[in-house]
Amino acid sequence: MLRVGNLQRAIDFYTQVLGMQLLRTSENPEYKYSLAFVGYEGGNPGQAEIELTYNWGTTEYEIGTAYGHIAIGVPDAYAACEKIKAAGGQVTREAGPVKGGSTVIAFVTDPDGYKIELIQRAGGAAGGGLR
Repeated sequence: MLRVGNLQRAIDFYTQVLGMQLLRTSENPEYKYSLAFVGYEGGNPGQAEIELTYNWGTTEYEIGTAYGHIAIGVPDAYAACEKIKAAGGQVTREAGPVKGGSTVIAFVTDPDGYKIELIQRAGGAAGGGLR
C-alpha cells in the first residue's frame, strides 16, 4: 500500500506511464479515505496489485527510511525507460547493468516520490511488467 497525495494523479501515473490497469476503487466517507487498486493482467491471483490510499485532505507524505522500492519485471528495460519518458514519467536511473553484476535495471520515480525498479528479465519473460 502506498499513501498518495492525489489519487487521480497516482492512478494516471500507474496506468498511463507504467501501463497497469485500474482494477477497482472504493470510498470510505466515514473514515475519509479513498482506495484504488492497480496491477497488470487483472491483478490477483496471477499478478501482484498495488493499493493506492488517499487520506482526504493530506497532499504529501514523508516516505521514511523503511521504504526501499517496488520492483517490476520487464522484457526490455531500455525500451521501458523510453516508453516511460515518452509518457511523461521520470527516469531517475537509466537502464544499464547493476553495479557488480550483469542484470539490467533502471529506476523511475512516481509523482509522490516512490521509487520503482525495472528489472530486465533474461529471455524476455516479464511476468506482467511494461511491454
